[in-house]
Amino acid sequence: MKLLSFLTFRRKAADPVASVDADLASPLIHDDELEQYDHDMRIVSAQGAIDEEKLQRKAEKVILSAAEDSLQRIHTIKMGRCPDCGSHVRQHLFASICDQCGWHTFEVPRQGSVRVHITNGQPVDGQRCYVVKTGVVLVVVDDVVRAKIPTSSVSWIEYLWDRQELGSRHRQVLDRMTLLCAWCNREANPETDGFHMVQAAFGATQERYCFCSDECYEAFRKMYPARVHRNCYERDCATCDLCMKRYSDDEDGIRMLAKDYLKIVKQTRTGNGHE
Repeated sequence: MKLLSFLTFRRKAADPVASVDADLASPLIHDDELEQYDHDMRIVSAQGAIDEEKLQRKAEKVILSAAEDSLQRIHTIKMGRCPDCGSHVRQHLFASICDQCGWHTFEVPRQGSVRVHITNGQPVDGQRCYVVKTGVVLVVVDDVVRAKIPTSSVSWIEYLWDRQELGSRHRQVLDRMTLLCAWCNREANPETDGFHMVQAAFGATQERYCFCSDECYEAFRKMYPARVHRNCYERDCATCDLCMKRYSDDEDGIRMLAKDYLKIVKQTRTGNGHE
């Protein structure tokens, strides 16, 4: 926060230790930090002239170094590796977890809420919560801290996801994906009529194929007929054990996006009376 003070505030010209100009005040800087800013300015000015531009350059250097470290960590995660120990991470749709060292990151509800369950006590609800290194859980409601709970008193933390937000999140991820038709190699839109998605095993391993139209689907079936004893095009994969499964119904992660999205679309249309 002090770095933000150097970057977003300047002193009044008439008084080198005066409070920060109200017109330049940032909502990210709290009142306690503004008071600390004034106090620190008095200490520094007592030692001689203040070179605020020099302080700002130092702050910018620290921020640049932190940004480079952050980008390096993000690139490491994108490559499927843990930024702490370098091991492979388990990547799910909204979470990445390293089961070697315990590093993890995950998304929390934007529209839902969080519930902190207290050992031998009533749960505490909030909009967000933060488990900080000082050993406490901060529960935030309407941008203010409503509760400060020692971690020793916390039994577990529950994130209350709204079903509508989950559907929206899945659609947002799918919008960033490009599903290609397995027959004509053109883009396949799951919301258009004639879209098909099938799982079939022509060898020992199950594969997934998407098709942009009925014509492409039928052409693919004629070119690659399913094995008679498997009949993958008609059989429910959940009841079949004749191949090595890659896409089980209870599996999470990027490989289940299309199937999950189709379920959401079907449920939405059914609820709106379109089917």
